[in-house]
Amino acid sequence: MLRLPIELEIGLRYTRSKRRKTVGKRDGFLSFISGISTAGIALGVASLIVVLSVMNGFQKEVRDRMLSVLSHVEITAPEGLANWEPLALKVATQPHVVGVAPMVSSQGLLSRENIMRGVSIRGILPGEEGKVSDLPKQFVAGSIDDLKPGSFSVVLGAQLAALVGAHVGDRVNLIVPESDLTPAGAMPRMRTLQVVGIVDSGHYEYDSSLAIMHWKDAAALLRLRDPSGLRVKIDDMQRAPEIANQLAAVVPQAMWVTDWSRSNRNWFAAVQTEKKMMFIILTLIIAVAAFNLVSTLVMTVNEKQADIAILRTMGASPGLIQRIFLIQGLAIGILGSLAGVGLGLLIALNIDFIVPAIEAIFRVRFLPREIYFISELPSDVRLSDVVTVGLMAFGLSVLATLYPSRRAAQVQPAEALRYE
Repeated sequence: MLRLPIELEIGLRYTRSKRRKTVGKRDGFLSFISGISTAGIALGVASLIVVLSVMNGFQKEVRDRMLSVLSHVEITAPEGLANWEPLALKVATQPHVVGVAPMVSSQGLLSRENIMRGVSIRGILPGEEGKVSDLPKQFVAGSIDDLKPGSFSVVLGAQLAALVGAHVGDRVNLIVPESDLTPAGAMPRMRTLQVVGIVDSGHYEYDSSLAIMHWKDAAALLRLRDPSGLRVKIDDMQRAPEIANQLAAVVPQAMWVTDWSRSNRNWFAAVQTEKKMMFIILTLIIAVAAFNLVSTLVMTVNEKQADIAILRTMGASPGLIQRIFLIQGLAIGILGSLAGVGLGLLIALNIDFIVPAIEAIFRVRFLPREIYFISELPSDVRLSDVVTVGLMAFGLSVLATLYPSRRAAQVQPAEALRYE
């Protein structure tokens, strides 16, 4: 029968020791403390995996919903794009570009029955919009084809429509910053529009402020003859800064080329900062649990001094004694890390079921739509995060075992057996 190395056998025995009449009375207590250390490491690892997965999911979900409405890359000109079709065709032939469409962009004020809301005006070409965004798929009422040039119709975001009490077929007033000179002085330019559709992107910020028109109607309202820019969709949103620089080299120098990461830089920088801070904070929790292992092993060394002395008198070297307690600490660290990874993955992969159940039981809402970009808690488990957290917890456990194991190796047999 194959036997384990003596240090491995004794180290594992100390890890799972239980209180027995024939052994020291505190063995059961030491086993309990070992269990607490293992549980602490496991909970810290699980917490960090769950938090990182939720933050990854939140960032991914918000980014995807934003980019279902926004452009990957925008090309704008201060004076408008005269003869925009040849430029759009030229941009469309560039590598990684999958769609190009004209746009008009401005701000305005939407009013209906004494209710007024600031809006973001977007002029689009309905037939081309599907190439650069998911807008045609987000209609909950009406259709993008209802935006006819010259009809001065408008499509509202779902939350904006609810805020002003507008439905398909209703009329709303849109006021733009440009003014008309009249005998009474400068008057704000206003136009009555008919609501022909409602869209719901799932992103509260845009659904509560977006007013979409045919680009020719928006241009007429703003006294423009041409689109103000082009919206560009690419095949890999992560390469948007690189591709934007490539496009800047093929368009006239007077035009501005920006990508989604620059337009929303502050938001994504804030998310990255929050993720780093949460990683540091929860790492400290794991560190506390890991270094709790120091006290566990020190107590074990003190209780097992007689055993250590007997092993030394039988010829065991200080190195063997040190390896015994290293194995005990590593066993606790490995068990805690694996248990934490398993628990963290279990929670992170089922967060979409766990959170609604908690909300239903306690009748709370963790992510109100009026406050947060999204109303559901997403999760995006990444292997790199799981591996990093698991290895970090194991590494801290290794560090925590060095001092107690060295102290065990320095136990002198004569001193340990003096009072036995």
